[in-house]
Formats: sequence, structure tokens, C-alpha cells
Amino acid sequence: MSATTAALRAEDVAHYLQNHPQFFEDYADLMARVVIPHPHGGRAISITERQMLTLREQNRTLEGRLMELMRYGEQNDAISEKLHRLAVSLVAAASPLAVANAVHMQLKEDFEVPHVALRLWDTPAGMGEGAELPDFLAFGEELAVFAETLGKPYCGAAHGFETSSWFGPDAPHVRSQALIALRSGGATLGMIALGSEDAQRFYADMGTLYLERLGELVSAAFLRVARPA
Repeated sequence: MSATTAALRAEDVAHYLQNHPQFFEDYADLMARVVIPHPHGGRAISITERQMLTLREQNRTLEGRLMELMRYGEQNDAISEKLHRLAVSLVAAASPLAVANAVHMQLKEDFEVPHVALRLWDTPAGMGEGAELPDFLAFGEELAVFAETLGKPYCGAAHGFETSSWFGPDAPHVRSQALIALRSGGATLGMIALGSEDAQRFYADMGTLYLERLGELVSAAFLRVARPA
């Protein structure tokens, strides 16, 4: 008997059993007598015992997936709570300088982002001493054009971008970054750059929903405190 014939007969048996489930009721004693190899080696076991082992393995897999979903849920809850605290700080900020300070403090201390940089394309009126801060200094025109093209935050390598220089002396050590455009309607107001020495902190395929919400909150805060020149 050829291997092909044996395979076809095995398929026929499987097809028959699938279409005649009453077979197991008519020959219940057979289920107890037939033994098959243990999936992990060793002694032979009954079909019923083998089925129990399969169900236990499936349960362990499902439990693992459930635990993973719970971890994701807890992580999302934690991020949402941090965004809430950031929003409260931004609402309390009464000037562009206060907004910038709140952004730096919350992102560094609460979100534990080691390097945070911010640029606004136009310096808000009435800045006073705050106007000389890096957040409100000149920027490259090429970067402004790049920000206009960002449909969503950029996440990936830090090298090759003007934003790398925003991190000052730490710039050579920053290996990944997230770039978030600040917008008002269709106009771009500026950009936030988040940097990390960890190359996988901000990676190309990561989700950007919370980064987008961060950009919306900061944009709204600057617009709220802006004063006409």
C-alpha cells in the first residue's frame, strides 16, 4: 500500500467521523480502548485523555492572551491618566512660557521621556524674558515644510533631522525620536520632539494615537494663551 493511498484513506476516515458524530456514541467503549502516543513523549494515552490535554493547552493559550490584553489595558489606563494630568497643567498655564514649562516638566517627569524639545514657528507676543528660550528661537525652513507633510507623528531614527540638534549636548546619544506637529486647523504652529537613547522607544510601526492627542492638547494650550502682537 502506497503512502498516497494511506494518506487518502486517513482523510476519508477523518471526513467520515466529522460527518457522522454519532459514531462516538455508538462505539463509546472503543474510545476508552484506543490509545495514542502522548504529545510530549512517554506512555501511550487514551483519546479522551489526549483531548483533555489539548483542552488544557488551549486554556493556557487563552489565559496568556487574556493576561496580555489586561497588561495592554493597564498600560493604556496609565497613559490616559498621564495625559489627563498634562491637560490639567496646560489648562492652569496662563502664558506661552507657562505652557512650554508644563510640556517639558510633564513629559520628562510623568511620561519619563528623557529628552524633550519644542519649537514654535512664531514667537508669541508679550513673551518678555522667555523669548530667548530655545522653544521660541529660529528654525529651519526645511523643517517647517516637513512638519506640513506629517499626516501623523513621525517615530523612528533620530539622525538626519534638524531636530537632533534641539537636544543639545545629549544629541549624539539620542537614537530614536518622535516628532509631533502642532497645528491650528490646517496651519502648522510648531513641533514637539521627544528623544530617547533607546532605539526601540520610538519605532516606525508603533501606535501614535496618544502622541496625536498630545499634539492636540499642546496646540490648543498655545492657541488659548496666544496674544495678538
